[in-house]
Amino acid sequence: MIRVFVLTFILCFSGLLIAQDAPVKSNELLKGIEDINSTLYHRLDVLEKKIDDLLWYEKVGDIAIVDKVYITGPPLWKEKNPNAQGAGNQTKFWSYVFIPKNIDASKKYPLIVFPHGGVHADFTTYYAHIVRELISQGYIIVAAEYRGSTGYGKSHYEKIDYGGLETEDVYASRNYMIENYDIVDKNRVGIIGWSHGGLIALFNIFDHPDAYQVAYAGVPVSDLIARMGYKDQGYRDLYEVDFHIGESAEENVAEYKRRSPAWNTHKMKDTPLLIHTNTNDADVNVLEVQHLIKSLKADGKTFEYKIYEDVEGGHSFNRTDTKIAQEIRVDIYKFLTKELSPPSPITNVKELRKAAYRY
Repeated sequence: MIRVFVLTFILCFSGLLIAQDAPVKSNELLKGIEDINSTLYHRLDVLEKKIDDLLWYEKVGDIAIVDKVYITGPPLWKEKNPNAQGAGNQTKFWSYVFIPKNIDASKKYPLIVFPHGGVHADFTTYYAHIVRELISQGYIIVAAEYRGSTGYGKSHYEKIDYGGLETEDVYASRNYMIENYDIVDKNRVGIIGWSHGGLIALFNIFDHPDAYQVAYAGVPVSDLIARMGYKDQGYRDLYEVDFHIGESAEENVAEYKRRSPAWNTHKMKDTPLLIHTNTNDADVNVLEVQHLIKSLKADGKTFEYKIYEDVEGGHSFNRTDTKIAQEIRVDIYKFLTKELSPPSPITNVKELRKAAYRY
């Protein structure tokens, strides 16, 4: 509501100024307004992030210790001035850490690495019920606000490296937990993600196969070339701006292939992997995930998958609070349990509801 009110005010005020000003100055004025709007969007994102940080304590604070840590990943993949002081320094970013309150500090616990989705997004309380489900099983969780995430200002937003070094930020969050928390078992680490988070999960096991014992990719973005074909130009523009890829798929198909799991399946080794997709997904078209599945099969990889037929919820079909979504998440947790052996595994919907919904 705050965002809508402020933007409406700016647009109305801007219209009056343009109407009263000389035509020659209107373009300059519009450019200034665009700059103000851009800055405002990022400032509002920062405000929303601070509110969401407080909500995390409300949503999961009864069962989890909630913290944020400031860590580093690889340097920027694009430097504005490679000769400037500080060029080549590691990228800094925040990561959420969730630890069950009932842990025994003398024991070790499995770790879930949980990258968020979105071209530009962040780890919000949208995932609170899933975090509760994981915490109740005895998992420790780390969720990186990798380069390009929203809520940290324009500079962090424009560090985005979609399907590139952001995946290394997530890997860095995994390493941070192992290096700094004695309660984390380095031999029981899983990675899960939906949508773009699924892409990141896939690239993590492709590029660091020995770092993870299991992976889950839900409705994963899998083929950026196909994606650019069925999305509109407004979506393509996100990737074509200078601070992002900076070129279209037509102009640099190799770069889009490099960032697409379906074109990199040959790198996968033997990490147990489960993939889910849904035929009525209006965000990640099922054809992307079908290409991923076919590529994994063609490369002789062992994995599990299920293509769901028109399950309610579309792109979010197994992240909602519906009964079928809960049943599917139980299946996901059973898959993770086989490799990670959490202290209190969820084996049925009744246990899941008790964990997530406090009854």
